[in-house]
Amino acid sequence: MYMAPSWDDLRIFLTLAREGTLTTAAKALGVSHPTVARRVQALEQQIGARLFERLPDRFVPTGAGEELLGDAEVMERAALSIDRRSAGLSDTVSGVVRLSAGEAMAAFLARHLPELRRKLNQIEFELTASHTLANLSRREADLLIREQVPDLAGIVARKLGRVAYAIYAHPDLAIARATPAALKAVPWIGFDDDHVYMPGQRWLQQKLDGARPAIRGNDWLVLHEAARAGAGFAILPCYLGDPDPGLRRVGTVIPEVFADQWLLVHRDLRALPRVRAVMDAVIDLFHRQRALLEGR
Repeated sequence: MYMAPSWDDLRIFLTLAREGTLTTAAKALGVSHPTVARRVQALEQQIGARLFERLPDRFVPTGAGEELLGDAEVMERAALSIDRRSAGLSDTVSGVVRLSAGEAMAAFLARHLPELRRKLNQIEFELTASHTLANLSRREADLLIREQVPDLAGIVARKLGRVAYAIYAHPDLAIARATPAALKAVPWIGFDDDHVYMPGQRWLQQKLDGARPAIRGNDWLVLHEAARAGAGFAILPCYLGDPDPGLRRVGTVIPEVFADQWLLVHRDLRALPRVRAVMDAVIDLFHRQRALLEGR
């Protein structure tokens, strides 16, 4: 009697097709290398067709594998939808909520975790600092805070507010006036070439006539630490620079440099009580901290 392949086996097939190697597929699935090989071989025997070409450095789907791939992706979308919707059936404000933000915003949230948890002590927080966009459909995160709203189906966005930026330096380095000549004469800390899209970096390049900062990094917190150590001047979000007694703001908020902050959630999860509770707490936090975020 014929039995249809199980979703577990198809999920392993799908992951190997995407990852290309047994090692990376096993890591993504959280299983052993031999388990992936054994389950794929069993699936091929069950279907009666070879699903992968075993090349020296990777697995490549055969024609039969390509055909199965489309159906497996449809099943995956259905399974993920069921997972999200079943999570939404819960009526308790408890459990885990995964929140992802850039490193500076994650640090801001971490600083305010006592407030966030005061009325949410039944909720466990998983706070992830990342530049990359976590996949809400796959529940890599329940909530995201980002500076842009991605053009993705199923995403609901709520604007939290606007973040201002200014120049900061160690008090011993600070200059009296932020004139163009003075700014060109001081050492600078900025982002590396892969991160020039970060707020303030294009503005800084213009002020330096295209020259690059002498010290470059890929993380707001690295720039923050280097500035407070006296390594140079840096453009930082005001919510990082203003509360730090080891830094002094140079000049005023830079009007041309700002970043809107958006709270993103998958539409299937926004009514989940624990997610809704954390959303409300984050929205309230941004409202109460608006002056700090805007550099006032």
